[in-house]
Amino acid sequence: MAFKLDDADGSRRIGTSLAEINIIPLVDVVLVLLLIFMLTAPMMYRGIDVNLPRTASKPTAVEERMVLTLTKEQGLFLNERRLTAGGLEAALRDAFKNRKDKTLYLKADAGLSYGVVVETMDRVRRAGIERLGMVTEPVRER
Repeated sequence: MAFKLDDADGSRRIGTSLAEINIIPLVDVVLVLLLIFMLTAPMMYRGIDVNLPRTASKPTAVEERMVLTLTKEQGLFLNERRLTAGGLEAALRDAFKNRKDKTLYLKADAGLSYGVVVETMDRVRRAGIERLGMVTEPVRER
């Protein structure tokens, strides 16, 4: 032990000081401050208050996402609607003729060969689709 509180005879000496720092009150204060900052930080961030005008017109409709699904059996579906392999380009041209957003999302089965997916992507490009996105599933952590 670094110091001795009791004498050899077991009596306590008068006038000795305790050389250890008690950090429990310090920890209490730090935890209270942490709690205060955690509660007040979200309230400090506010946007600019603006009184928006009222209108009678309906908001503009958001176009639904167009998804082309390619199954393991090489079946084609455009938003749940079955397509034939030969009619893919015509169906895509028809579906996208009145749309502003020319984005198509491709969901292809992982068991398909690379060539089948690339061939489908080529037919989508020939149909006039400007942007093609690939839909994937995130890796699950074990």
